[in-house]
Amino acid sequence: MSNTPLDIVGLCGSLRSASYNRMALELAGSVMPAGMALEIADWRDVPVLDGDVLAQGLPPAVAALRERVRRADGVVFAIPEYNYSIPGGIKNLIDWLSRGDDQPFANKPVAILTASQGPLGGARVQYDLRKVLLFMNAATLVKPEVFIGSAQTKFDAQGRCTDETTRKFVGAQMEAFARWIAAVRRMQAA
Repeated sequence: MSNTPLDIVGLCGSLRSASYNRMALELAGSVMPAGMALEIADWRDVPVLDGDVLAQGLPPAVAALRERVRRADGVVFAIPEYNYSIPGGIKNLIDWLSRGDDQPFANKPVAILTASQGPLGGARVQYDLRKVLLFMNAATLVKPEVFIGSAQTKFDAQGRCTDETTRKFVGAQMEAFARWIAAVRRMQAA
């Protein structure tokens, strides 16, 4: 790796400030190996996808986030599972970002982690998100998968992870993600 840190964008599927997925995303940033830096993107200003609005051009919030994802070396999604699938808000964001032939997820290294108060840790949403990312030709990390079940027992009131096993799993995924980014770059250069 070069001396320039890998620039990673975090996309949290929950806008709630005390979201367990935001806590998981912040944990991922804190356990990334040296040479990686995470910035969690704010997407609150992204409107509902509307063809009439799109006909007028990309809204500024969408255009800015598209460029931020495009510039990033990788993207980490942390999303909750709503009704066995992808929350509407983050799916709307993905749909906006994917408009046009120059959509920024093509060949972009992506990692996914999920947190849930239930025992499965958001497993079902990961598989639906993987299908969407596959269609967009994203380079999604396959393993290790991270499902943080019973998240309410693994983070304290300040959002810090109190569970060493969870910390290790997320750290291992971020180490694998750094290697994956390097592998994707090699494949693209070949």
